[in-house]
Amino acid sequence: MLGWIDLPANKFHTWKKRYGQANEHNGKIPRDWWLEGWERQAIIDFHDKNPLEGYRRLTFMMLDDDIVAVSPSTVYRVLKKAGRLDRKSTSGSTKGTGFKHPEKPHQHWHVDISYINVGGTFYYLITVLDGYSRYVVHFDLRESMTEVDVEIVCQAALEKHPGVTPRMISDNGPQFIAKDFKAFVKFHSMTHVTTSPYYPQSNGKLERFHGTIKKECIRPNCPRNREEAMKQISAYMVHYNTVRLHSAIGYITPADCLSGLADEIQAERDRKLEEARLRRRETSTESLAMAS
Repeated sequence: MLGWIDLPANKFHTWKKRYGQANEHNGKIPRDWWLEGWERQAIIDFHDKNPLEGYRRLTFMMLDDDIVAVSPSTVYRVLKKAGRLDRKSTSGSTKGTGFKHPEKPHQHWHVDISYINVGGTFYYLITVLDGYSRYVVHFDLRESMTEVDVEIVCQAALEKHPGVTPRMISDNGPQFIAKDFKAFVKFHSMTHVTTSPYYPQSNGKLERFHGTIKKECIRPNCPRNREEAMKQISAYMVHYNTVRLHSAIGYITPADCLSGLADEIQAERDRKLEEARLRRRETSTESLAMAS
């Protein structure tokens, strides 16, 4: 008979075993990795409070603040389904094609100058940034950008961290190739290397920072004078060093990275994620037990 109706024998015996049972074999079975409703809503609400942050940075911000313990891919799926993500096409990454990344703090210090428009007058933001932690060691908003101005900013940075002898990385500006600056570097037992001409990506860590501070601090607030600009920049520097999670160093703050807390923070995040998985698994098991 099975051959006559063209029904495989294994299918027939499967149906025979299920005879008289409720037809629930294709129903959705709760998994221990499924999010609960409040967790999805918490992710969406946190994104709405921080709309300018990417989903990866949001993930680790929520982990650190004990909001929700989930992975970046989960945050992406929740926000994508909620219509909160606006994907933009970007070019391929060129990370790793420049200088070799330092292995500890104060090995590489990047120094550069950027124009800042303050009430129609251009000032010069001179910044020293640690290449390992992305920590802004020191900065100043100067009225000129001579070699002496650069030397003053670098001297202040060295006074904040006595005893360090980093390699100074800069472009080929006249301030940095001057004999006086070379003498300054030699006097402090440091070394100095310049980037490739007409290739600003070689000093990309600081170039990126200057672009970020203009986008997030200077342009939205439009300071009217130097005093107001210094106040805004100083506040942003504190936020950048101690609050803002940096993607290039594992979504921790530059201050924590400079202090050597990266491994401890990542271990704490892993612990929170594992606890959340166990909690969801227990909740799922209890729900199945109650349903049965």
